[in-house]
Amino acid sequence: MSTSVTFDHATRIYPGSDTPAVDALDLPIEPGEFLVLVGPSGCGKSTSLRMLAGLEDVSSGHIHIGDRDVTNVAPKDRDIAMVFQNYALYPHMSVGDNMGFALKIAGVGKSEIKERVADAARILDLEDYLDRKPKALSGGQRQRVAMGRAIVRHPKVFLMDEPLSNLDAKLRVSTRTQIASLQRRLDITTVYVTHDQVEAMTMGDRVAVMKDGVLQQVDTPLGLYDKPRNAFVAGFIGSPAMNLGTFTVIDEKAQIGDGFIPLPRSTVAALAGSDQVQLGFRPEAMVMSSEGEDASFPVEALVIEELGSDAFLYGNLIGDDLRADHIVARIAPRSVPAKGAKVWFTVEPGRLHAFDVRTGDALPTD
Repeated sequence: MSTSVTFDHATRIYPGSDTPAVDALDLPIEPGEFLVLVGPSGCGKSTSLRMLAGLEDVSSGHIHIGDRDVTNVAPKDRDIAMVFQNYALYPHMSVGDNMGFALKIAGVGKSEIKERVADAARILDLEDYLDRKPKALSGGQRQRVAMGRAIVRHPKVFLMDEPLSNLDAKLRVSTRTQIASLQRRLDITTVYVTHDQVEAMTMGDRVAVMKDGVLQQVDTPLGLYDKPRNAFVAGFIGSPAMNLGTFTVIDEKAQIGDGFIPLPRSTVAALAGSDQVQLGFRPEAMVMSSEGEDASFPVEALVIEELGSDAFLYGNLIGDDLRADHIVARIAPRSVPAKGAKVWFTVEPGRLHAFDVRTGDALPTD
């Protein structure tokens, strides 16, 4: 039976610090849900996970697993299983003994340990490796052993702290698929920490984005992508990242380099007379256009990435207003412009995002 998890104004302030590492985190997690905590280094995601595990004290607020307040409960009594970044396997023990070690310590009978280890090995395709030592396994196999050690305990909650970061890129892709499908099959509530937003988007039922200890937004991957609550979430979620820049507003239009984009009336009204707006648009929302076409702006093509099924143009805005990072546009892979070419773009209707320059909060674009 799956179990819910609730962070209720959970705060962690380290001794000697005035700034919370995690600041009043309010986050309900549904039974059986795969929730991913994501954000840059130092954002508080791992601290939040360690608070749930009981490895960090909660300075104020509460944490519940199901109906039980576990804020002051010892880690071993929380009925959770944690998978770490570095596998933490015992090198002198076989794979089978590693997987069953926690059960042995808990006083579970030998026959039950053997049965649970065999079940986990079958699920993880480790049946042929049970007698081997960890040093004889690949990185991906070791991570599956670490997963197996968690599975055999039949916990109420899985906690995973950057479990794929030690794997090479190709193995990381295949392993994240295995973990996600395994979690669906086991139906165990899972809280997963990563700094990799692609990992977060492809694995999570919902994704919680954190910055400086504060929860910025929690939503489905598509919800975060399509309706970011602020400029930080907009720039963090998506690969390549959203194009973001601050532009001058003239006659209800934003000047983008040597071009203009008309702003929706709701955006202009929300600006309340300010002549500055932060705009964002995804690389795939950009459409190549003709010079001088309405609502278009020119970009100097600096680098073209040709990926076969896709191509990306990286360039600079042409014009006076250069307060944007490099512009990235997804373009047709069979008709790429030359490097150094001047390319005009428009933004697809309804695909423009606007943010308040001072607060970073999203503005209406209806």
